[in-house]
Amino acid sequence: MRAIKRTHARAACRLFFCIVSCVVSTPPVYASGDVAPPWMQALVGISLPSYDEKTGAVLLYSDTNVTVLSEDRIRTHVREAYKILRPEGRERGIAFLDFGRSKKIISFHGWCIPAQGKDYEVKEKDSVEVAAPAEGGYLMNDTRFRILHIPAPDPGNIVGYEYEVEERPFWLQDVWSFQGEDPVREAHYSLQLPPGWVFKSSWIAHEETKPEENGNTLQWKILDVKALRAEPRMPPWRGLAAQMVVSFFPSGGTPLKKEFATWDDIGIWLGQLYSSQMEPSEGIKQEVKSLTDGKRTTLEKMQALASFVQNDIRYVAIELGIGGWQPHAAPDVFAHRYGDCKDKATLLRTMLREIGVSSYQVAINTERGSVTSDTPAHSAFNHVILAIHLPDDVHDSSLMAISVNSKLGRLLFFDPTNEIMPFGQIGGYLQANYGLLVTPDGGELVQLPQQPTNLNGISRQANLKLDANGILKGDVKESRVGDHAWQERWRLRTVTKSEDRIKPIEELLGASLPNFRITAASLINPTQTDLPFGFNYSFLSQDYAKVAGNLLLVRPRVLGNKSSGILETKEPRKFPVEFEGPEHDIDSFDITLPDGYEVDELPPAMDAEYSFASYHSKTEAVGHTLHYTRTLEIRELSVPVSKMEELKKFYRVIASDERNTAVLKPSEKAH
Repeated sequence: MRAIKRTHARAACRLFFCIVSCVVSTPPVYASGDVAPPWMQALVGISLPSYDEKTGAVLLYSDTNVTVLSEDRIRTHVREAYKILRPEGRERGIAFLDFGRSKKIISFHGWCIPAQGKDYEVKEKDSVEVAAPAEGGYLMNDTRFRILHIPAPDPGNIVGYEYEVEERPFWLQDVWSFQGEDPVREAHYSLQLPPGWVFKSSWIAHEETKPEENGNTLQWKILDVKALRAEPRMPPWRGLAAQMVVSFFPSGGTPLKKEFATWDDIGIWLGQLYSSQMEPSEGIKQEVKSLTDGKRTTLEKMQALASFVQNDIRYVAIELGIGGWQPHAAPDVFAHRYGDCKDKATLLRTMLREIGVSSYQVAINTERGSVTSDTPAHSAFNHVILAIHLPDDVHDSSLMAISVNSKLGRLLFFDPTNEIMPFGQIGGYLQANYGLLVTPDGGELVQLPQQPTNLNGISRQANLKLDANGILKGDVKESRVGDHAWQERWRLRTVTKSEDRIKPIEELLGASLPNFRITAASLINPTQTDLPFGFNYSFLSQDYAKVAGNLLLVRPRVLGNKSSGILETKEPRKFPVEFEGPEHDIDSFDITLPDGYEVDELPPAMDAEYSFASYHSKTEAVGHTLHYTRTLEIRELSVPVSKMEELKKFYRVIASDERNTAVLKPSEKAH
């Protein structure tokens, strides 16, 4: 499914400039002189407040003018100018613009006003055209980009660009994103509607601002917008940045079937695109019969069909025109044996219908937090999955991703694109996420279920032996379920060297031990997705125990780092901390003591219990063995800023436990 393009795309800009640098053999010749337009000249000499040392540039002026010519034509004119404050702001001198079948570029110019000397101008003929970068299984996309490299984007200089485009819209809506990684001094947005048209504006992460109305023209103005500063594990930018969503449509008359005023409107539009592609072919009917013959229960039949679409239909995306939103016809996807997320969902829905099981597409964003319960209706999705209506006779403990809909009953959420996730479960990126459930009656924004913590985690059990010289060696059995399992299986798909198969073990040992040597290693259930994935390995570590006189200092927590320093900063946290998914990790390490030694002192047990997570550890002396156990459980996927002090204490408890040592002394018998 095609993601919305008007987003914070600085990273894409950097990538495209790298491409341009490779394909341009000679630099363009820039015109110079007093050529910058009056709207940019007016920005010279404007006084600015002081910005912190992380600010590379400030957006001095932004002006977006949208003119709705008809239901099938919209023209947009944009002007933007930055002042470069520091060397890291030079990237603002790269301007890029997307276009395609439904969007054409009318004009595109760029300028630089240096602090000293003459202006520079770069024209559209100096731009470079590139295709959209391929991601994952993308094979073909009609979106292309024009890139202007504005000269001399040096500190103290002003760079700006101006463009005009005309497009045939798929829907009558626009999103004004006026907050990003640079502070904004002044931003304008105007909307000109045909006579008799009306509009509806909604705001994200910003208080509502009323427009000035002049006939059919509406104008909004925003001043002094703060920059968004990136923080580790923060929610996605799409859900944090200040934006205005504006929908427009004729007042009264016949609906245009592409009005996005509500989630229901979007659901109706998507439902029409989906349902028209679900007519089964004879080949699909025969395949369904072949896959389900001999299956005794409805669940077994559902599992067989889901496995076929997961594993036999390759993920390949071909998005041309409306194909960014409308799936290919189910018979075509089946015949070609490939498709993208919405194609795979449509084919599985078609096949399930052949066995009498209803299902519904769900449009969703794979970055949890991009859409929330308060998000106004707009196209913020980049993925499609299925919600399968469970028949009354289908009950099984393996089906965990279930929620009850007030109208439709029990719904099992399933992602056919994730070919390694067992049927009945969903990945952490979907759990507690909001998606648009598309039904024959329209659309409903629903929250997907959060699965129990024990369905995702890592369990390690180690039997180790320490000698009097401080050498530690032994065996470890590691079991992974949920996201930890499918991520490893996904990684192994592209591994060609046998030594790379145990890369995660090398990284774990390297982060946990001062030195190590792996003496044996093997994988457990690498392809059986219904079983836990595992590593079995043996290692040896020199100087693990530290000598202090006649004592040995031993760290009971041998492997794994679960603490984090992301909150140990001078600046207060501004955004919630996001976890990938619910999790339950267990460590159990047994260390046989060296002959002639006994335990003199044990580290204290650690217990940290909060609403969002818990951590418990304990070290015991059991006979001639040091026995260490710990559990970590993540219950809430988003920790609000109001609980940052609690989270900081939580991580500090873990860090202290991971550093603690047990003291061994020569035993009485040794004397």
